[in-house]
Amino acid sequence: MFDFHKDKQRYFNFQYWTTRDYIIPFLESEFDFSKKLDVLEVGCAEAGVLKAFLEKGNICLGIELVDGRIELAKKFLKEDYESGTVDFINRDIYKIDVDKDLKTKFDLIILKDVIEHIPNQENVIPQLKKFLKPNGKIFFGFPPWYMPFGGHQQITRSKFLRVLPWFHLLPSPIYKGILSMFGEPENVKKELLEIKSTGISVERFERITKQSEMKVVKKQYFFTNPIYKFKFGFRVMKQPAFTSSIPFIRNFYSTAAYYLIE
Repeated sequence: MFDFHKDKQRYFNFQYWTTRDYIIPFLESEFDFSKKLDVLEVGCAEAGVLKAFLEKGNICLGIELVDGRIELAKKFLKEDYESGTVDFINRDIYKIDVDKDLKTKFDLIILKDVIEHIPNQENVIPQLKKFLKPNGKIFFGFPPWYMPFGGHQQITRSKFLRVLPWFHLLPSPIYKGILSMFGEPENVKKELLEIKSTGISVERFERITKQSEMKVVKKQYFFTNPIYKFKFGFRVMKQPAFTSSIPFIRNFYSTAAYYLIE
């Protein structure tokens, strides 16, 4: 695990800067941010993403399963939380009654680096539709499964495995064997194998979107995930339309995919 994974304030900043500099510009053609929007983030963690939307004058809600992360979010966004411009719910989205438990529906729902961790992904978008206003949209940002580090191997203890591309695509017994050979603890192996079972490809995401009777409004693939600029100092590189249309390049060399659906 890299040092910044343990430093929650630092990681909060990474999420904030990425949203401010890349996600909001991606959304600006579809939203009028001069107006106050109702924004929901599912899997908000410490709410670095929401900070960027709060700065735009929006009203925000974060849903997060880990209560300790919500407590940090309240600390990092203390003024906004105390003023009521942001609130948090510690509950599974499937256990929320939108009409009874929420004050409003939402213009924008955000899932950043979340869908690739959720089992039964075909149920996610139909559930999220219940939270949307009539013209609302959903943003997804995720690492496509076939990309070099789609298995989240950056959380391994082994410095070699952290930077070993594509080995998460090996059959599960071989993958597990390599993790064991390098001395990864059981909790890390368990998490990585869970991610292997839920990792999502571009094709699967688009198929689920269509099955959920939603359409893609806008999409962008990146050779270099925008957050890598802040994590590692890399230059952000978008994939041009030409390479995005070639499945081999798009799938195996996109380290991030941004989608807006409605």
